[in-house]
Amino acid sequence: MASKKEKTLVIVESPAKSKTIKKILGDSFQIEASYGHIRNLPTKDPKTDNLGFDVNNNFEPKFEIIPNKKEVVRKLNDLSKRFDTILIASDPDREGEAIAWHVRQILNVPDEKIKRIEFNEITPKAVKYSVEHPRAINMDMVQAQQTRQILDKLVGYKLSPVLWKQMGNYNLSAGRVQSVALRMICEREEEIEAFTPQEYWSIHTILSKEGKTFEAELSKIKGKSVEKNIKNADEANKIVEELKNSAFEIAKITNKTTKRKPTAPFITSTLQRAASTKLGFGVQKTMQVAQKLYEGIEIDGGAVGLITYMRTDSVRVSDDAMAMAKDFIVSNYGENYYPEKANSYVKGKQNVQDAHEAIRPSYPDKTPESIKQYLDNDQYRLYKLIWEKFMSSQMANAEIANKTIEIEAGDYTLKAGTSKTMFDGFLKLYNDSEDEAAEAEKEAKIPDLEKGDKVNCDKIEPKQHFTQPPPRYNEASLVKALEEHGIGRPSTYATIITVIQTRNYVEKKDKALHPTILGRAVSKQLVEQFADIMDYKFTAGMEEKLDMIAEKKAIWNKVLKDFYDPFMDEVNAVMKTAQKVKIETKVMCPKCGKPMLVKSGRNGSQFLGCSGYPECKSIMSLNVLTEQDAQEETQSQQQEIAEEKCDKCGADMVFKTGPYGKYLQCTNQDCNNRKPYHKSTGVTCPKCKEGEIVFKKSKRGTVFFGCNKYPTCDYVSWYEPVKEPCPKCGELMVKKVTKTSKKVECTNKACGFTKEMEEENV
Repeated sequence: MASKKEKTLVIVESPAKSKTIKKILGDSFQIEASYGHIRNLPTKDPKTDNLGFDVNNNFEPKFEIIPNKKEVVRKLNDLSKRFDTILIASDPDREGEAIAWHVRQILNVPDEKIKRIEFNEITPKAVKYSVEHPRAINMDMVQAQQTRQILDKLVGYKLSPVLWKQMGNYNLSAGRVQSVALRMICEREEEIEAFTPQEYWSIHTILSKEGKTFEAELSKIKGKSVEKNIKNADEANKIVEELKNSAFEIAKITNKTTKRKPTAPFITSTLQRAASTKLGFGVQKTMQVAQKLYEGIEIDGGAVGLITYMRTDSVRVSDDAMAMAKDFIVSNYGENYYPEKANSYVKGKQNVQDAHEAIRPSYPDKTPESIKQYLDNDQYRLYKLIWEKFMSSQMANAEIANKTIEIEAGDYTLKAGTSKTMFDGFLKLYNDSEDEAAEAEKEAKIPDLEKGDKVNCDKIEPKQHFTQPPPRYNEASLVKALEEHGIGRPSTYATIITVIQTRNYVEKKDKALHPTILGRAVSKQLVEQFADIMDYKFTAGMEEKLDMIAEKKAIWNKVLKDFYDPFMDEVNAVMKTAQKVKIETKVMCPKCGKPMLVKSGRNGSQFLGCSGYPECKSIMSLNVLTEQDAQEETQSQQQEIAEEKCDKCGADMVFKTGPYGKYLQCTNQDCNNRKPYHKSTGVTCPKCKEGEIVFKKSKRGTVFFGCNKYPTCDYVSWYEPVKEPCPKCGELMVKKVTKTSKKVECTNKACGFTKEMEEENV
């Protein structure tokens, strides 16, 4: 039996919170965990129609206890009967509200015993306030979460079979949000591949006055901007020559002081992006470390929650937190570092899902250095980032002095600029710039100059550039793109990015997200066949409808009904006509030269198989694709053009690199002919008199020599030919190297000419 003092049972999601909350509430409260969700829609075989909800009965869901949570449910039920009051303290968002409702459903106690409490930070004030102000479970939020759950299951369980039928792989899956994120990555890859670099030049000078030098760049010709308009070396060199014969005079000096404002404290997406950029953390890692900081860290013998809840899209800061920040800033940095009026970042009505505050330190006076000894390295670095970002958001503006100088030289105008921080303000703690080194360079000194001053030109340097394709998404920039499109919510970003990688649709290389050949094929099929589901605006619109359900502005089962009927019409129409598709790769069969296809085994495993099957049964590991992509990525945007022309259409051939070394590819996209490349010896084939003898390798890696007209000409030799013909009979000569001798011999046995190999020929 519980002691008389233990009158209240508090049920939280995570056992990690228990110690922190127990320390705050004391012995009259018992803290237990649900360990996350305890019920879910049935997890039956997705190939059946058992979705766990009845589409013919207003989509009424039927939940079941998650198998490994049955013991948790039994324990919570036993405990609930021993307490007068039960407080469900799951997280303050939709998922947390749904968990609270599910816990309520499995407890066999009267309704009046159960209340819902929530807190955005695990501090004594926040937790005690929530206990004193319990509320009922918000069923609108619960229904919004259930609607999302049903939508996701509908899309996944109905679209995935289309992929299975078309691609013959039961490991494939589609998702309402994950597939749209995959589309973004694939479309960016297509942009990169379609991109044609354009050459342009910039002109840089070193100018000086009285021995003091500074840099200036050409900005205008006859008053018009030159940005990326100097197209080639001839144009650049012409400008250089004219500048050499010009006098340089200061035409204009502009001094301007600007105020740089701090930005809002972190929300989920901005934290994920900053942690990626500044700390190198993946999205999943950021959320895992933040979760530990929120739930509590052992400090001086007790657990302390160090940050507010980390799944939020609100930039609001509580009055108490603002007051604590002000006290700390004024005490530690001085009154001039605090603004005249407290900084607030809330503008109008926010698109706030369920969140209450921005991500901030729960105790601003706990500086990162003061608690460093209690944190592991990752926790310290993330806490420091959050602490500095929040404190800087409450600080005064920085003042930056900018100086711009325009120099005229005939028809040309050059520009030099510098900036200097006059008052660092919030920059004392945090700089939002992703390239702080570049910002520091702007503070380069320029000598004191006045309008009309003559300056010397010590050096003129033209620089060649090429326009660059858009960068691939990394985890941080993908989160930003999803957020900008209104796709997903703070609680889903990490899961989305994790799923598309674990499904082998996307792989991370040097932090960049590359779509795999499988991912591109899946995305292509879905985009072509399910335009609405894969549409950015449509997906964002569904997120808005979920928000409307939570805000009592939409009815959950009507939202589902409006989605279901046209969706199923589309799915059924596609399934009737679905045909098997071939996923062709860039890898060429090492045996017959035909393209390799992505194929699936009986157990769902994937491999590369020759498109010439059954005549050619060659297979390869799927890893070859990764190797080829990595090697092709290292190639320059400017491709090296081969001397030989395409033997199919006559267009130029360019060098490319694949898993088996260099190959040639036709520049004509309609032709796209490929052929192996072998380094030439420069010697004409003695058999066909048309081809050249090239270096080749056997399957075992042994070098041999053969005609590049193979299979038309089957000349092969183990010996490297030399360019000069035999002086005796004019036939081909080859190098023969043994342990005891190095000779050049005639291949005409009747001739028998031989000579010692010269040193340079060895």
